Amino acid sequence: MSNMIKALAVESRTGKLRLHEYNPGDLGSEQVEIAVSHCGVCHSDLSMLENDWGQTTYPFVPGHEATGIVAAVGSRVKKVKVGDRVGLGWMSGSCMACSQCLSGNQNLCGTAEQTIVGRHGGFADRVRCHWMWAVPIPGKLGLAEAGPLFCGGITVFTPMVEYGGQADGPGGCGGDRGAWPHGSDLSVAQWVLDHNEMAGQGTNTLPGAQAVY
Repeated sequence: MSNMIKALAVESRTGKLRLHEYNPGDLGSEQVEIAVSHCGVCHSDLSMLENDWGQTTYPFVPGHEATGIVAAVGSRVKKVKVGDRVGLGWMSGSCMACSQCLSGNQNLCGTAEQTIVGRHGGFADRVRCHWMWAVPIPGKLGLAEAGPLFCGGITVFTPMVEYGGQADGPGGCGGDRGAWPHGSDLSVAQWVLDHNEMAGQGTNTLPGAQAVY
């Protein structure tokens, strides 16, 4: 099998997504390679595509809501095996040795790697990450439905878990609706704060949520 990865990339901030092939090199000993089944779209993909944050390198392959099947694993990979259903979000690597990593806050690692910053993302047939960031997907959850949960979903769900039982009011409904139904399960009072009614349409279908414009 060819080592080349087929992806969709832009060559500049004003470019259009076009077919792009690249050689990822040898698989790292602690890396996994995911055969991408689905990949969601986030506004951060657009921000990176247009280099809004000044940290984009071109050609740029977006995509940090990827789901799929583990196709290969490095020699030192733990807890993940070929054939596993997994997802990959904004983070794709961390040192696993600093105080943040050892305390369970790997996302705060000083040398953490972001999936679409300085590397190619999930708009591709395959994508790689450290095994820690290949998150298992339960069999009852479809791969297509799981994708957005790895960015917008977790952005809402994390504070619900950390501050469960308190008020939760994310700024805007947007693509975070996948996590909203869990708020009522955690006894969290929820509000949608947005600038107009159109942006919050559908809020009445979210259990326990109230809209404020």
